Amino acid sequence: MSIDKTSASPEDHVVENPDAAPQAVTAVDPRLLVREQGFKGYITEFKRKIKAGDLGAIPVVIGLAIIWIIFQSLNSNFLTAGNLSDISVAMVGTGMIAVGIVFVLLLGEIDLSVGSVSGVAGAAFAVLTVTHGMSAWLAFVLAILTGTVAGAIHGFVFAKIGVPAFAVTLAGLLFWNGFMLQILGDSGTINLDSEGLVAKLTSYYFTDVAAAYGLALAVTVLYFLSSFFGNRRREAAGVPSRPLSETILRTVLLAVLSFVVAAVYNQYKGLPLAVVIFIAVLLITDFVLRRTRYGRMIFALGGSVEASRRAGINVEMVRISVFAISGTFAAIGGLFIASKIASANQGAGAGDLLMNAIAAAVIGGTSLFGGRGRTWNALLGVLVIVSIQYGLALEGIASPVQYMITGGVLLATVVIDAITRKTQKTAGRA
Repeated sequence: MSIDKTSASPEDHVVENPDAAPQAVTAVDPRLLVREQGFKGYITEFKRKIKAGDLGAIPVVIGLAIIWIIFQSLNSNFLTAGNLSDISVAMVGTGMIAVGIVFVLLLGEIDLSVGSVSGVAGAAFAVLTVTHGMSAWLAFVLAILTGTVAGAIHGFVFAKIGVPAFAVTLAGLLFWNGFMLQILGDSGTINLDSEGLVAKLTSYYFTDVAAAYGLALAVTVLYFLSSFFGNRRREAAGVPSRPLSETILRTVLLAVLSFVVAAVYNQYKGLPLAVVIFIAVLLITDFVLRRTRYGRMIFALGGSVEASRRAGINVEMVRISVFAISGTFAAIGGLFIASKIASANQGAGAGDLLMNAIAAAVIGGTSLFGGRGRTWNALLGVLVIVSIQYGLALEGIASPVQYMITGGVLLATVVIDAITRKTQKTAGRA
């Protein structure tokens, strides 16, 4: 007896046996029936996801909406174009660090060194350009590479020697903080050129209204083409795909959101360069995680290290590379933070930066237990955190309260994550 199997993505899976007896039942994933039942099918699918604990980004989106409604009711300036633009620029530094944290969390590990590494990158750039007169572009590249090297060292000690990531990166937090203080010297603060390369990362805006609307159009068209041709490939392979009507509906919704955001930017200073870079980073890293063999290896490791090893994955090399990626994005985030204050100082990378970066990844939907998450989670999570900070600042509420509220949001997110994981185990989807 021969068995014919047709496999799609994890979401779409059909197993058929053409040689089975006529009375045999063909095994079909119920999620495939959604597209055949129209609107009713999507309601059924939504209920199934809720029961299975597959909430996705729904909790954080609802939470963000509630936060915005509350702060807007308290202060009418919260949802103004200027404040929203400032929030989007301020979130990029922490958001970049959170992108690297997402990679590490997908392995089920943690990186406590990212705050200190970000401070080292800003300090290295300042020392190289201001003190030693090096070219800004060369210093920029070298500053980022300091983060890459630092992360690779952490990954090597973790993967090759077997020291727990928590201990390695905790040591890194202390070491790199001391290293930053050493290279800054006695002054402790080095001011950057306000018109220089790093300063413009957060101060430059595309003032032409066509820039914001052009980016919104480009994102919309890119999404449609990606979805359309992706569905064509699935149809050619004989596996289920979204109907054209659904693709069009999703594209329209994305277009509305994109052009509304563009209109908000154009009411203030224009499209911020920092946001353009951040969106580009999210698109690239999301592609790497979801569409490449390397990304699949990361998810596999987060699911089971031993199974990944037996499947032929070079576990040590993937671990080292992931921590190198985390260090790289920590350095990039550090340069954005230095850009925001136009200086490198002894306080860089300290305070609540580390916790905010980790919280952003987790609040956005990346699981602390590994194997589940996307880099877009960093965007959602950091948007929640910075919105809380700006909203409380408008009300003149002190930092201690900000810490408590952010901590409460993080705890609630972790609790939801733990409950979701248990629910998925019960549903047989862990």
